[in-house]
Amino acid sequence: MLMVVCFASAQTDIQSSQSDLNKLRREIEQIEKKIQEKEKKEKATLDLLDQYDRQANLIRKLIKALHKKERDLENDIEATRRSIRSLTKQLTSLKQQYAKYVTRLYKYGRSHDLELLLASKSFNQSLIRSEYLRRFSEQRKKDLSNIVLQRDEIEKENIKLNQQLDEQQDFIKQKKKEENTLADNVKKRRKALAQVRKDKNNLQKDANRITADAKKLEQLIAKLIEAERVRKLREEELAKANKQPPPVPSTTGKSFVNLRRALPWPVASGKIIGRFGNQQNKQLGTVTQNTGIDVAVPVGTQVTSVAAGEVSLISWLPSFGNLVIVDHSDGFRTVYAHLSEISVNEGEKVQQKSLLGRSGESVEGAVLHFEVWKDREKQNPEQWLNPRGLNTR
Repeated sequence: MLMVVCFASAQTDIQSSQSDLNKLRREIEQIEKKIQEKEKKEKATLDLLDQYDRQANLIRKLIKALHKKERDLENDIEATRRSIRSLTKQLTSLKQQYAKYVTRLYKYGRSHDLELLLASKSFNQSLIRSEYLRRFSEQRKKDLSNIVLQRDEIEKENIKLNQQLDEQQDFIKQKKKEENTLADNVKKRRKALAQVRKDKNNLQKDANRITADAKKLEQLIAKLIEAERVRKLREEELAKANKQPPPVPSTTGKSFVNLRRALPWPVASGKIIGRFGNQQNKQLGTVTQNTGIDVAVPVGTQVTSVAAGEVSLISWLPSFGNLVIVDHSDGFRTVYAHLSEISVNEGEKVQQKSLLGRSGESVEGAVLHFEVWKDREKQNPEQWLNPRGLNTR
């Protein structure tokens, strides 16, 4: 039996994903031009750091996409190899059957067929045997034809496999190139960050941005609350129209409100360098409000969810960097900011201690910023976290 495979859909997917990759590369190149212009014209600024962050995020997204394509291609390669093994097995079986037929024909020749007909006890039996021999001969012709077709199919699959292997090597090279570009980006950003920290004007601008971005974060959470309200209202209206009981809110674990002073910390160890509420900047002599807490941790430290929930938003703000917002029960949300890497997607369900990403570095240093919200009200995270859950070394 010949195997027929349709590649039209797969080809469309490849073209679509390739278009997405090319779009990402163009965006990375555009930001690279802006970075080069700024590096030539002026010293390190907050805006330059922002450009580095945007470029790094795009490069990570590109690397992730390349990694996915590489995994998909590995699956395709394995499928092609299975197809070749199956076709080869079928071809071997056909050859064996045909060899038996040729051997029998060589031993007995056509005389055996004549003897079979003469041995018929009736005219009807003779006709039946004659028809059988005719069909037997036609089947052998089909078998021979199938052998040729099966061999051609295997050759096509082998060509396809070699093309896939070449494509896989190309993706590996592309991914390695982008990883090198990302490493170079990280080095440049650290160098610029060190210069920014020495400039009092930049530090003041950063303090002002923190206040402005805190309001933007508050607006993001307000939008999430409104979107949830609208969604619930629609669900209730739909249930009412279908004469069904109102939907029961889904629970993703123990009620958040019952976890006060029992939440695990989002990082296993670290040192609190910024507490909730008003904070005085000794270097600038200013006072700003901290909407969460800041924990000093090495860059790349694993950041985990403090409770079960759903990733409702992944975003970026200049003074918060990459951030993840997780929705929990009872209208509670947690915010994880200054992430160098993000390991989850929007809409993804997470459990307590699920990996969300890895910590990064802000103007203040290598740090994780963490917040707890009840609807639109900011909470002091230390009143929710286990007081003995952080290893301060």
